[in-house]
Amino acid sequence: MSVVPIHSAPHPRPVAMPMLALGIAVLLVGGPAAAAAAPAPGATPTPEQVQAAYRASESTLLDRNGAPIQSMRVDLAARRLPWVKLDDISPALGAAVMQAEDQRFMQHDGVDLEALGKAAWDNLFRRRPRGASTITMQLAAQLDPALQPAAAGRSWTQKWDQVKAARALDQAWSKPQIMEAYLNLVTFRGELQGVGAAARGLFGKAPSGLNVAESAVLASLLRAPSAAPKLVARRACALARELKAHANCAAIETTAANAFTRSAAMAVLAPAPQVAQKLLTAPSQQVRSTLDAGLQRHAQAVLRQQIISLRERNVKDGALVVLDNASGEILAYVGNAGGSEVDGVAALRQAGSTLKPFLFELALERKQLTAASLLDDTAVDISTATGLYVPQNYDKEFKGYVSARTSLAGSLNVPAVRTLMMVGLDRFHGRLRELGLDSLTEPADYYGYSLALGSADVSLLDLANAYRTLASGGLHGSATLLPRAPEARRRVLDARAAFIVGDILSDRAARSVTFGLKNELATTFWAAVKTGTSKDMRDNWCVGYSERYTVGVWVGNFDGGSMWDVSGVTGAAPVWRDVMDYLHQHVPSRAPAAPPGVLRRDVAWQPAFEPPRAEWFIAGTESAEVALLQETRRVPRILYPADASIIAIDPDIPDARQRVFFQAQAGQGLRWQLDGATLGPAAGSLAWRPEPGQHELALVDAAGAPVATTRFQVRGNAQ
Repeated sequence: MSVVPIHSAPHPRPVAMPMLALGIAVLLVGGPAAAAAAPAPGATPTPEQVQAAYRASESTLLDRNGAPIQSMRVDLAARRLPWVKLDDISPALGAAVMQAEDQRFMQHDGVDLEALGKAAWDNLFRRRPRGASTITMQLAAQLDPALQPAAAGRSWTQKWDQVKAARALDQAWSKPQIMEAYLNLVTFRGELQGVGAAARGLFGKAPSGLNVAESAVLASLLRAPSAAPKLVARRACALARELKAHANCAAIETTAANAFTRSAAMAVLAPAPQVAQKLLTAPSQQVRSTLDAGLQRHAQAVLRQQIISLRERNVKDGALVVLDNASGEILAYVGNAGGSEVDGVAALRQAGSTLKPFLFELALERKQLTAASLLDDTAVDISTATGLYVPQNYDKEFKGYVSARTSLAGSLNVPAVRTLMMVGLDRFHGRLRELGLDSLTEPADYYGYSLALGSADVSLLDLANAYRTLASGGLHGSATLLPRAPEARRRVLDARAAFIVGDILSDRAARSVTFGLKNELATTFWAAVKTGTSKDMRDNWCVGYSERYTVGVWVGNFDGGSMWDVSGVTGAAPVWRDVMDYLHQHVPSRAPAAPPGVLRRDVAWQPAFEPPRAEWFIAGTESAEVALLQETRRVPRILYPADASIIAIDPDIPDARQRVFFQAQAGQGLRWQLDGATLGPAAGSLAWRPEPGQHELALVDAAGAPVATTRFQVRGNAQ
């Protein structure tokens, strides 16, 4: 095909048309009316001004290095991509547009007299009307809203002003500048304005890649953007023949059909839609974020693959966030790899066991526990305002006496609840809010002792940032998606206690009590990590940190459905491990140095519940031996039933076989007394046949004086 070049060299100017002849031509085109003198149009804008005022409907999210991550449409009125230079537009399109719209574009001075004459003749003798607007005249109308036609068409005044504006443009601009602006501003079809949006929306390619068939289709749309596909294809075929292009009409028809059945959605680079929605607020923006494009793509791919692999276990959604420990910058933000529009990084979900590290840190900080302290992992019933709370471990088994290190690393529930009872519910609740978990809006009593096991709802971002506080030695700051100057962080956690908790969370031997030695939490570099699973397996977490990064992963179902046999180690942990490996493929992660005031001492237990080892202590709490208090030295108390308990008689069990077992601590030498009547010795459990009503149970000494009492209620069939 022959392509008419468009270049910036001065073009020949024809002799200017006398104003009288111009007025007559305008009258002939429009019909009978008077050509009243119109006010002179405003000053002609420069090409630079037009381009500066141009606003793409899309905005672009950039990563920390300026690489595009996500484009998002902000202006819903029309779809426009960034301005395209003429050198970046296929020459085939320029040739097709001039052939279809303005064959003497390179010769006239903005107004084509020959075309005006033919249009006037056709209108005068009532033949089918034809257009006479040149590319320059069309551009003039695009640049000046006053020249836009009303529903009934342009008035005589508008037509006159359009002619004058076109001639002024032609005098001030070069032909390439006019063509470039025209192709960027003209509407091709529907909401697609400009060559960038049309090429991407209809053919899925950049304007530079348009071939002859595609260029003919686009040029054929200019006069009738909403024409039927078959009509566009016929016009494009005729246009290609006029251009003497070697284009097959059947191929052009196929091209047109594919273009109009194609989704007009712009291509997405590496989706980060939730971040784009947060940061892109106006058209034609380019916002540099803190995200790392390579990490973002990798994290999304890994998370999506894990969700696909767990679909048979009813897992449909997942989210992930990566933080830089030093700056708080968010390096990856995958709101949902499962396809839902919910932002899983910001959504509130039940925290599960992921809150336990902060509970143990508080107990260590207050010197109520050391990492070597023994905790009782046996069944416990806790009386609350709403009844008994009976925590159980993940594996439904109890380990007996275990150290605080083993309790936290192995995520044992009963020791955590006992620790919360020791620390205090209000104090722990306040500490969580200090860590930025602002979603705990209810009073502490609302959550009760189940707060130790993560009964509160938190967001993945807030939770990961709280773990970042642990990674930073107790210094708390905010997370950010935008680059910023270093922020001043405040101390929330004791540096010594935070260090010991990190050491525990990195201890695969201590973790093996529950998870075994080989699992997805065991990295080849130093990392501290904790998993969590909420009630009824609706939420699955894995949050942990290395020397430089904190990674948080959540998988589950936003519709509230339970997962089937999915734990933190099998659900979220594989993604956490993969992303951590990616982050540290070329970057080491070293264990943090012990802060001042932390000592490492050998310790042994009596009895030998755990093998002797070297343990970290806050100075002043160290001990070479941890001995279990003998039964005779313990304070007597009633273990069951707890005070204010309500016991229901089971109607399916015969009355003669119904039994309640009273249990006491340090009951040697004491006796059970129920409602004033002595029942028997309290050294062991005592079986009692329940009777409906209110009861008072007491431990009494040899003189009959009560040592401990509890009140409970039995409800039977008649209650």
